[in-house]
Amino acid sequence: MAAEKNLKIALYSDDSSVRSSVITALGRRVSAEIPEHQIIEFATGPALRLYLDSKGAVDLFILDGEAVPEGGLGLARQLKDEVFNCPPVLVITGRVQDNWLASWSKADDVVIHPIDPFNLASKVAGLLQSRTVANR
Repeated sequence: MAAEKNLKIALYSDDSSVRSSVITALGRRVSAEIPEHQIIEFATGPALRLYLDSKGAVDLFILDGEAVPEGGLGLARQLKDEVFNCPPVLVITGRVQDNWLASWSKADDVVIHPIDPFNLASKVAGLLQSRTVANR
């Protein structure tokens, strides 16, 4: 069997503790059926856009809706509107009542602060599975 390429997850949050929680929850692999992943951290929206502008590859975006000064929900909508064949986007919101904003942002899925590691890993696995199946 040929070696599988590592999947790339772009993680955006201005809060290093949120990024650390996501990285800890996801480990190196979220499912035996999915290749290992590499998480690329971004503390600012401009840094994420610069990475994308330089043709950086991404298989999944995880964006913190509570990030400041640029929230992940607005960034999610921009990515969905502007990136050709945009990879799946998972947003992290502050409360259940913000789910309508996640819908507006065109996010593919949502988790809520505080991050439940099992819920996050399950949702990431589902999004990456659909991405890898679609790209075969």
